[in-house]
Amino acid sequence: MEFSLVNLITDTESLRLFCSEAAKTDYITVDTEFLRERTYFSKLCLIQVAFQGDAATDCALIDVQSEDIDLTPFYDILKNEKILKVFHAARQDLEIFFLEKNIFPKPFFDTQVAAMVCGFGDQVGYETLVKKLAVVDIDKTSRFTNWSQRPLSKQQLNYAIADVTHLRTVYEELRLMLEENERSEWLEEELAILLDPKTYDNNPRNAWKRIKTKNNNLNFLSFVKSLASFREELAQLRDVPRNRVLRDDMILELASIRPTSLSDLRKSRLLNEENKKGSIGEGILKAVANPILLSDEEMKRYTSSEFKKTKSNGLSELLRVLLKANSEKWGVAQKLIASSSDLDELANQDEPLIPALKGWRRKVFGNDALKLKSGEIALSSKNGNLKIIELRKN
Repeated sequence: MEFSLVNLITDTESLRLFCSEAAKTDYITVDTEFLRERTYFSKLCLIQVAFQGDAATDCALIDVQSEDIDLTPFYDILKNEKILKVFHAARQDLEIFFLEKNIFPKPFFDTQVAAMVCGFGDQVGYETLVKKLAVVDIDKTSRFTNWSQRPLSKQQLNYAIADVTHLRTVYEELRLMLEENERSEWLEEELAILLDPKTYDNNPRNAWKRIKTKNNNLNFLSFVKSLASFREELAQLRDVPRNRVLRDDMILELASIRPTSLSDLRKSRLLNEENKKGSIGEGILKAVANPILLSDEEMKRYTSSEFKKTKSNGLSELLRVLLKANSEKWGVAQKLIASSSDLDELANQDEPLIPALKGWRRKVFGNDALKLKSGEIALSSKNGNLKIIELRKN
């Protein structure tokens, strides 16, 4: 679908008038276009908004780069709790609004998460949902474009507005499916995570938790924590992607070799010449010289007698088979029920504190998983179909 005339808002008064009409509706659909490939923080370039109304005036693109625009009317709608805000794959959009204005759109709905709850698969794309639920093919040619350049072409404008106009149909179809399957509460649990400020925590002292390592030595982890904190601080200061400062594998190597001089840095296999000198090289040496001890809570995780180093084993594989079967049975995306690390923890610990053993996930998968572990059920296959067999107790 191509719009002959897209409403591009470039001044505050036009935005105020548009938002005053949008505020009369039950819900609006929202999307953003931004750049982040070369920066740490997202650079917001465009906001798309639509609502149910007159086809000629019920959607608009807000040019946030215009010098003549104040976004206050838009942010007022985000804060208006009488209006539902509908997004697709909202995490990065919410991060932008939270970090820039300390605002979360409430109430809100994420069609990607809703689609996972309704059985459309893991992280289903917008184009797929539009094709299945709105029966429309979207032109994808402007997907990879520089949204900061002006003026925007007609093709770019049509691509951007389609991200919110068809979202109305997608939302209404998914809302009906959730109501019919009585899964609205399941969705609310997932959306609560996206509205938690901790989800967007960029405190350098917590950056080390994103780095995957099998080495659980507390001394080693204190160096990882210090180096990751240095990387995060410098990336934020320079507004560059964290991997432009140091990659994860570099941090793990440095935490192992613990260089104390520039000559030691030159022995690194992974660091490039630029990272072995200047402010980055000096920062590395300072971070290694001042490892950051783990907090009592962090240390407890690694020293507790209940903690076991999780690894994939035979039971993990059985749990994966069970997860696939129950995912198909209930029509819920596997990834939404349990992650691979959740399954490994479940296989290695009695009853770990993982999402799969809480709320609706326990009903869909967790209870059967515990029964499989305790030998109360077994898995069988017949004619290519997996079956769960209840075992008799002696």
